[in-house]
Amino acid sequence: MFGRFSLGTIGLVVGSVLTIIGTIAYAQGNATLNLAGFFYGIPLLLGGLALKAAELKPVPYSQPPSPDIIELRQGATPIQTQIRNDITRYRYGQESHLDTSLAALGLSPSDEERPVLSGLRESDTDGAYTLVLEFDSPLISFEQWLAKQDKLRKFFGPNIDIALTQSADNRVEVSLIAMDSNPA
Repeated sequence: MFGRFSLGTIGLVVGSVLTIIGTIAYAQGNATLNLAGFFYGIPLLLGGLALKAAELKPVPYSQPPSPDIIELRQGATPIQTQIRNDITRYRYGQESHLDTSLAALGLSPSDEERPVLSGLRESDTDGAYTLVLEFDSPLISFEQWLAKQDKLRKFFGPNIDIALTQSADNRVEVSLIAMDSNPA
């Protein structure tokens, strides 16, 4: 629930309101409101500022999911669900979304060269739920991504196939395709 709202913004708003109330109470000589406003308002305001400074915004959907895709989500693997939930909420204290995953895969030699997750979408690939991660990758070539395709397949776990496409210059799409765990 809290991942959908910016805790930094909530802290700033509540802290500012309490600090203003405390300041007004101080000017009017109301000791109780004065103490409550300052003792709660200033720490909340400072905490909100700290959270805002370390905030990583959710990745936007490049195409909103249709009702058919939302129904198809039932076939998503736990890894796909976890990735979708993690990148579509506010995060704190991280440089970028999936930064540790990209480093583990060898696709992030340094912070300056790291591909940036700029969007996501969900689609249907031959009846299978597919989570498509859209990366801006100006310093990592598409050939380097292709060389890591088997490693990506192993990294994202069982029952997921990986398809890589280059949608435009410096843009790479990583499609995580749910595979049927019990083939008939």
